[in-house]
Amino acid sequence: MKCLKTILLAGAASAIAISANAQDGGKISGDTVKIGMVLDMSGAYSSLDGEGSVAAVQMAIDEMGGEVNGAPIELLSADHQNKSDIGSNITRQWIDQENVDLILGGTNSGVGIALQELTAQKGVAYINNGGASNSLTNEACAPETALHWTYDTDALANGTAVAMLEEGNKSWFFITADYTFGHNLQKTAANAVTKNGGEVVGEVAAPFPTQDFSSFLLQAQSSGAQVIGLANAGTDTQNAVKQAQEFGIVQSGQKLASLLLFITDVDALGLNEAQGLTLTTGFYWDLDDKAREWSAKFEEKTGAKPSMVQAGMYSSALQYLKAVEATGTDDAKTVIAKLKEMPIEDAFARNGKVRADGLMVHDMLLAQVKTPEESKEKWDYYKIVRTIPGDDAFQSIEDGLCDVAKAAIAGGEGKSN
Repeated sequence: MKCLKTILLAGAASAIAISANAQDGGKISGDTVKIGMVLDMSGAYSSLDGEGSVAAVQMAIDEMGGEVNGAPIELLSADHQNKSDIGSNITRQWIDQENVDLILGGTNSGVGIALQELTAQKGVAYINNGGASNSLTNEACAPETALHWTYDTDALANGTAVAMLEEGNKSWFFITADYTFGHNLQKTAANAVTKNGGEVVGEVAAPFPTQDFSSFLLQAQSSGAQVIGLANAGTDTQNAVKQAQEFGIVQSGQKLASLLLFITDVDALGLNEAQGLTLTTGFYWDLDDKAREWSAKFEEKTGAKPSMVQAGMYSSALQYLKAVEATGTDDAKTVIAKLKEMPIEDAFARNGKVRADGLMVHDMLLAQVKTPEESKEKWDYYKIVRTIPGDDAFQSIEDGLCDVAKAAIAGGEGKSN
């Protein structure tokens, strides 16, 4: 009887502890904060993502002293190989067997959307860096557990396409990566073109990835369009730009609009090939002292300056860990809610804020690639034309398709910002 009483008392104490943990968000599960990174480590986007992203997140962990509220931070990474099923299987295993608290990554919008859906089902925090599709905070939004951090197709189109239209480049032909990201980027850019008085005279979808763009470029050339819009990224963009130069397309007067260009692409192409390209970026290493200081540390670790994806990875990991520290828990919904209250300001973000739909809105930069004569050293590649305020760069919640966010705003739970 005494034994039974002891068991009952122990059970009551356990129930009280569980109740307390439920009220404060559960504290740090497993006494460890685990971050899993699902990345392109070997494919078309590996130079702008990959090992550099791992190094960037490790820098955020080191900045926090390797722990949060006494709990150590553990980092895992894996290659999604640009395949949604592989990325999903890795993520499911980490959640079910490793008790991972945060999934970072998803460079490749198809993979990113799959990971966002899975983590929402599992109740695990997810921050996308690299996937551009605005579907992540529109029809596929999961704002209680998922955030979209570095850029999206709206910000890219509202920068590059609008800037070229303002210069009088009204007719466009699109060469588009034939998957979710490419079609979404083309649609967003085409909307910006027509909204601002231009016209789309043609389009062609290119398989992802593509080595030979000759037939697509010849179609674009024969269209007579003033601008050939490249709705692709990574090695696809590099191949298209190189071959456009080889065919004399640029020399003949048509202009290339790279709708998603990274500093790693410019480095791979060289300034002779890339000079004059207009682009929109969320980060440039030489923007200001804060960016230069962090980028110098990154270069010491990796031998290169960071892409905006790698800088975004650092920022999102750092801010997530700060939110865990502030709330005392790694409960996904609690941490994501905290991030929506915090100003986002670090080496990557300027004037950042996380909206009710999960989009991290921040200033973007309109830039142009320098000529070889203008560049003073390696990585001195961009002229910053102007800063695009976040509210101008990104789609508003009111114009979006995230019903959960709209309902929350209508109910007074958040602001549209």
